Amino acid sequence: MRLVSEPGYDEVVLSASADELTSLASAVARGEGPLGCSTSSPDGNALTGVEIKDTSGPGVLIRRDVARQILVISGDSTNRAVLAENLRDLATAEDGGHLHIDYFPGHFYLAEGSLPLVVNSPHGGMPGR
Repeated sequence: MRLVSEPGYDEVVLSASADELTSLASAVARGEGPLGCSTSSPDGNALTGVEIKDTSGPGVLIRRDVARQILVISGDSTNRAVLAENLRDLATAEDGGHLHIDYFPGHFYLAEGSLPLVVNSPHGGMPGR
């Protein structure tokens, strides 16, 4: 799994194999676990891991812990389950693409202040038409 925080943008890009994405989805659903990431990045923008926390919510908050260079995903079990299912769906979709996880007012499972996350399909590219 690789997480890159692009300078000048308030988003994180996640790339992972199908197995890694499925493991992340399971950890998000459970609400526990640090997961390590590949830190090789030619420009030094890679994050070192993901920390998942079970909190009372409301909603899922995705944030970057700058001091520890990790992505933190926290929230209540109901809303984490929605995020986990979205990650699982992308891991098993065979036609490629990516998933934008962006907060907007009234979002049904993300908490206000969540950092935008782009999750690339392990099968690459855009879905076939």
